[in-house]
Amino acid sequence: MKFSALTWRNTPWAKANAGQWRYALRNAIAMCLALTIAYYLNLDEPYWAMTSAAVVSFPTVGGVVSKSLGRVAGSLIGAMASLIIAGNTLNDPWLFTFAMASWLALCTWSSSHYQNNVAYAFMLAGYTAAIIAFPMVNTVDTTQLWDITQARVCEVIVGILCGAFMMMVLPSTSDGTTLLTALRNMHTRLLEHASMLWKPETTDAIRTAHEGVIGQILTMNLLRIQAFWSHYRFRRQNNLLNYLIHQQLRMTSVISGLRRMLMNWPNPPENLWPVLEALIKELSRENVHKYTVARLLSQIAPNSQDDYRHQAFWHRLRYFCWLYLNSSRWMRELGNATPVSVLTPPATAPLARHTDNTEAIWSALRTFCVITLTGALCISTQWDSGSGALTLAAISCVLYSSVPSPLNSLTLLMRTLLWLSMFSFLVKFGLMVQITDLWQFLIFLLPLLATMQLLKLQQPKLAGLWGQLIVFMGSFVAVTNPPVYDLGDFLNDNLAKVIGVGLSWVAFSILRPGSDSRKSRRHIRALRRGFVDQLSRKPLHSEHQFESLIYHHISQLSNSKDEIARRWLLRWGVVLLNCSHVVWQLRGWETRSDPLSQVRDVCIHTLRDIMSERGVQQNSLTKALLELQRMSDSLSHHHTPAARELAGIIWRLYCSLSQLTQAPPAEQTAGSH
Repeated sequence: MKFSALTWRNTPWAKANAGQWRYALRNAIAMCLALTIAYYLNLDEPYWAMTSAAVVSFPTVGGVVSKSLGRVAGSLIGAMASLIIAGNTLNDPWLFTFAMASWLALCTWSSSHYQNNVAYAFMLAGYTAAIIAFPMVNTVDTTQLWDITQARVCEVIVGILCGAFMMMVLPSTSDGTTLLTALRNMHTRLLEHASMLWKPETTDAIRTAHEGVIGQILTMNLLRIQAFWSHYRFRRQNNLLNYLIHQQLRMTSVISGLRRMLMNWPNPPENLWPVLEALIKELSRENVHKYTVARLLSQIAPNSQDDYRHQAFWHRLRYFCWLYLNSSRWMRELGNATPVSVLTPPATAPLARHTDNTEAIWSALRTFCVITLTGALCISTQWDSGSGALTLAAISCVLYSSVPSPLNSLTLLMRTLLWLSMFSFLVKFGLMVQITDLWQFLIFLLPLLATMQLLKLQQPKLAGLWGQLIVFMGSFVAVTNPPVYDLGDFLNDNLAKVIGVGLSWVAFSILRPGSDSRKSRRHIRALRRGFVDQLSRKPLHSEHQFESLIYHHISQLSNSKDEIARRWLLRWGVVLLNCSHVVWQLRGWETRSDPLSQVRDVCIHTLRDIMSERGVQQNSLTKALLELQRMSDSLSHHHTPAARELAGIIWRLYCSLSQLTQAPPAEQTAGSH
C-alpha cells in the first residue's frame, strides 16, 4: 500500500475545483434541507423528499427546471392513478395486481414514445403509483389512502422546491452559454469533417466520425430544450436555435453528398483538392468574406458546359459554402443579441423522431409479466414486505426499459443495493439509535453527501454507482417520523428490495430486448418506408423533417457494439437521404420544356421501381443505374442549359444509388425480418 495515496492532496476534497464544490454543496444542502422541511411538516416518510431533491440534481438551471416539471406532472398523474386503482381494487388482491401491472405497462409503453422530460413524466407516473399503491395493500380505510397519497406528493414537491431554491442560491454555468459554445464548436468541426470526407480514401474512421457528428448535433437539441427553460432570452430565440441545428444537419448531408460525387467522378481536375483545402481554411477564418470564397470557387469552376459532373459538383459545393456563411451570420447575430432582440429566421419544423413500437410493446409486456409474477409470489406467500419487492421491480422495469444495456444497469443496481444494505445497517443501528434530534443526524449526513457528490464527479467510471448510492440511500436509511428501529423489519425490507431487482434482472434475461441486428433491420425498414413516402406527390414529412428523422434513426444505434448493424444503418440512411435531396430538387425543378419534365418524372418513377419497404430490387437497380448514366450522357449534349442542369442532377442520383449495389436483395432482407 502506498502511503502517498493517503495524503491530503489525494482526497476528493483537495482535488475538487470551485465548480465541483459548488455542485456538491448545492445538491447536498438541497437534500438535507428537503429532509428537514418534510420532517418538521410531520410527513410520515420524509426521506422521499430527500430522494426527490437528489433526482433533480442537474448541473444546469434548465436541466433542473425541465426535470422538475416532468417530475411534478408524473407524480400527480401517478398519485391520481394510485388513488383510482387502490381505491377500487384493494379488496381483491388479484384484481389490484392486474390493474397495477396494466398501468405500469402502459407507462412503460408511453415513455418509449417520447424523450426528455415527457418520457420522464410517464416513467414517474408509473413508479410513483407503485410507490404509493403497493405499500397500501393492507389498508382498508379510504381516508388513510388519501393521507398517504397526499404525503407522498408533498414529499416530492418539497424535494423539487429545495433543489430549485439551492440552484438560485448556488447557481451553475448558464445553459445558454453551453449551447452557444457547442454550436460554435460544431460549426468549426463541420469544416474538419468536410476535410476528412472529401479525401479519396475510405476508412472506418470516416464512418465513426460521421456518426459522431450526427450524435453531437442531435445532442445539441437537448441543450436547446434546457436553454429554453433556463432563460427567457433563449425562449425568444428558440426558433433561431432550432433553425441553426437544422442547418448543421443539412451541411452534414451536403458534405456526405459531395463525397459520393467525388467517389464516382472518374477524372476530377488536378487542382481540385488544393482548392478544397484552401476553401476550408478560408471558411474557418473569423471574418470570412463571401467575395473571397467566390474567388476560390472560381478557380475550380467548370470550363465546359458539357461536363455535367463538374457542373453538378461545383454547384453543390457552392451551395455548401453559402449554407456555411449563412449559418455563420446567424450565429454572430445570436451572440450579439440582447435579451429583447427579435431575430426572425426562416420557419423550421422541430426535429422529427421515430419510435420503435415493436420494442415499446415488448418492454410493456415485460413489465406486465414481472409485476404480475411478483404480485402472485407475494399473494401466495403472504409476504409482509412484498410491497418493497413490487416497488423496486416496478422502478427497475419502467426505468431501465429504454436504456442501451439494461442487464448491466440492473447488475449495477444490485451492487448498489447490497452496498446500501450494509451501510444503512451500520448507520441506522450504530448511529441513529443513539441520537435524539434531527440536526445531529444532519451533521453526519451533509459532509457524507457532499463527499459522495464529489466522488461522482471525480470518478467518471464509477459515476453511475455513486449516483445510484445517492438516490437510493434515503429509502434504505429510511428516516421516518416517528423513527422506527426494528431489526427484523429492516432486514426483511432490504431483502425484498434486492429480490425485486433480482426478479427484474431475470425478466430482462428471459424476455430480452431486441438485438442490435434486429433493431437495425427495423430502423432500415422504417427508413425505406419513409423514403417511399417521400416519392409520393404529397409526402408526410418535409425535406428538413425527413432529414432529421433519418439522423434520429442513425443515432439510435450509436452506442451499439454490432459493427455490421451500425454500418448498414448508416449506409442506408446516407443513401436515402442523398436520394431524397435529389428528389426534392427534381420536384422543385421547373422548365418550359415538356420533354425534360417527362425525363424528370421518369427518374422519380425509377426510384419507385427499385425501392420498396422490403428492400432493393437488385435487377431493377442495375438497369436503373445504366439508364441514369445513359440519360446523363445524352442530356449533357443537349443545346439547352436546363437539360445540362438536369444531367447533373441525374448524375447526383446515380452517385447516391450506386452504393446500394452492395445491399442484400429484397427477398433476403424480408426473410431476415
